[in-house]
Amino acid sequence: MAIVDVTVIPVGTKTPSVSSYVADIQRVLKQYEDKGEIRFQLTPMNTIIEGDLPKLFEVIQAMHEVPFEKGLARVCTNIRIDDRRDKERRMEDKVERVKGMLEE
Repeated sequence: MAIVDVTVIPVGTKTPSVSSYVADIQRVLKQYEDKGEIRFQLTPMNTIIEGDLPKLFEVIQAMHEVPFEKGLARVCTNIRIDDRRDKERRMEDKVERVKGMLEE
């Protein structure tokens, strides 16, 4: 299972606000989550997605398409992938591990 950090950047919007694009992307993610294919977490600066890597690439493409579907002509998407294969862990596990070390 991989963890992916994704930021979709709509270019050429009429206003500086991109929250409507973010909301539409979150709706797409919710559809994948409802089918049990991914888990995701919205943060103030990006979205973290967890799942099998081939499915995550599909999800990232669906996210990338959202601003185009809303009429924009340009979209930039940044992706970071954490794909550890020696053991299974979830997003929360990584955070809890660090918190545990801070308490030592």
